[in-house]
Amino acid sequence: MSKTILIIEDQEDNRRILRDLLQSTGFEILEATSGLDGVALAIDRQPDLILMDLQLPGIDGYEATRRLRASSALARTPIVAVTSFALSGDEAKAFEAGCDAYITKPYSPRALLARVRELLDQSAET
Repeated sequence: MSKTILIIEDQEDNRRILRDLLQSTGFEILEATSGLDGVALAIDRQPDLILMDLQLPGIDGYEATRRLRASSALARTPIVAVTSFALSGDEAKAFEAGCDAYITKPYSPRALLARVRELLDQSAET
């Protein structure tokens, strides 16, 4: 059975790039365009991994991550910040919110896939 990845990203072009990359390697994809919709969809569908943009309408990715971590069903689900935020302190802020990894845009598709697989393998071991 394929793993399910939730992409929480408000920009259609960015969602399409991630969707195409991940679907081509066999992942099932769910998509949300805001932090609130992403949290609701994650709670409802319980994906195996979440790719979280940090700049989102409504609640930002930091707050969405904190809310996901507060859910017992999603407390251990890997969350990867995929963001154009690259200022000093942004990475630490993402980890403090509960992200497991931090990838900046533009990213290497190969590196992103490797990180996704690594996190999925780690979560399967626990």
